[in-house]
Amino acid sequence: MTTTAPRASARPEARRRPRSTAVSRAPWILLAPFLALFGLTFLLPIVVAIGQSFTSVTREGLFGEAGVTSQFAWFDNYRQALEDGNFIASIGRMFLFGIVQVPIMIVLCTILALLLESAAAKLPGLFRAAYFLPYGIPGVIATILWSFLYVPGLSPIIDIASSAFGLQLDFLGAGTVLWSIANIVTWTYTGYNMMIIIAQLKAIPTELYEAARVDGAGPWRIARSIQLPLIRPALVLTTVFSIIGTLQLFAEAQLLQVVSPAIDSQYTPNLSAYTTAFAYNDYNVAAAQSVLIALVAFVLSFVFLRLTNRSSK
Repeated sequence: MTTTAPRASARPEARRRPRSTAVSRAPWILLAPFLALFGLTFLLPIVVAIGQSFTSVTREGLFGEAGVTSQFAWFDNYRQALEDGNFIASIGRMFLFGIVQVPIMIVLCTILALLLESAAAKLPGLFRAAYFLPYGIPGVIATILWSFLYVPGLSPIIDIASSAFGLQLDFLGAGTVLWSIANIVTWTYTGYNMMIIIAQLKAIPTELYEAARVDGAGPWRIARSIQLPLIRPALVLTTVFSIIGTLQLFAEAQLLQVVSPAIDSQYTPNLSAYTTAFAYNDYNVAAAQSVLIALVAFVLSFVFLRLTNRSSK
């Protein structure tokens, strides 16, 4: 006696196919609004800036009323940007800024994170919020607040140093204003970087701490042998963010320019591109400067990542 297998089992498979297709499309449907906004607000401006950096615009008449001519300029805008001594000086100034300020901030936020995550920490939640609070203050407001501590006649620090110790402090002079800006940046972003490191510390398994304590390791040995090696990814991430942020300095220099004659209109790379675009009305060279700033940030971040990856092997 022979029997034939039922063919009804093929029907559920046929029914599952449309459902699996719908499931595979669901994430893209949900991501569509974000992708659209991301393309319009991030990718499109980058493409436009790169296009303008290779374009030369000639305006006829006082305001271009007689006509505007646009033509492909090859690398002429980049040549003009690189021949601008003030722009090159601003990049060099930010190199010096980053070499000094970034390591100090990373060390400081690492120490704070280790202290707040230690077993002896008291009220860690309160202090985490207090250290993170400056990051929630807009950069413009933070700079204005700190300027009251930098300006002679308004600053209680300068008054006390002068009357009690005979010191003549000048936070806005040519040799000190860069470090006054560094102080504002450190105050603003130390708490933010600290939170990233704390998140990495909380991901360390508690079994490692228990095993280390059984072996007689103290807090210093645990921090040096367990915590610091395991938070290396967070340290690399915060350093890369800080390198990129250094080249993006704008609000602090622009606002302190009002009270410090040592800050000119091209003190930082971003301020130089802004001045070129809106003061000199040369948007194409400003676009070239913006692309160069992005390239410098990319190269520095890439070199740092390669060096850290090589040293970890």
